[in-house]
Amino acid sequence: MEHHIEALIFASEQGIRMEEIMYCLQAAFERDFTADEVNESLTAIKNKYSDDSLAIELVKINNGYQFLTKKQYHPVINLLQLQRSKKRLSQAALETLAIIAYKQPVTKTDVEQIRGVNCDYSIQKLLEKDLIAIIGKSEGVGKPILYGTSGMFMDYFGINSIDELPQIKDFTTNTVAIGEQTE
Repeated sequence: MEHHIEALIFASEQGIRMEEIMYCLQAAFERDFTADEVNESLTAIKNKYSDDSLAIELVKINNGYQFLTKKQYHPVINLLQLQRSKKRLSQAALETLAIIAYKQPVTKTDVEQIRGVNCDYSIQKLLEKDLIAIIGKSEGVGKPILYGTSGMFMDYFGINSIDELPQIKDFTTNTVAIGEQTE
């Protein structure tokens, strides 16, 4: 069973959830598997890939399991990504993405009010890159579309939930303003 789970994780383009693993195993072997059995195999796979002689590890991200390169190899992988990345996000797209991530669910009008400029192009590019998704319609006048971050956003930034995003207080410095006295 362990090899089958390992193959499922490897073959999955994105993180594979426990429910998906159990469904595939049950369909393949025509018997029920418990969550404990699957967790036991996942723990064995995680231990197997924790060996320092391997460059990848099993990681749980966004309620799914994925094989990722270990942190010590990120600098070299980053160089490869920089070389290959021809289409990077513009400053406008990054600003739009940040607003959507922190204020979701949010309408295009809300984003435009915060940024002070039209955001049609940025929102379109973020939708194409699957970093944001349409998550519903507002109850406001005209029922505008609501946007939020996608699972791809979570995978890309390596987080399990929006709560893991850095908070504003993480970016502020404790500097003394003009006229204030220090103790």
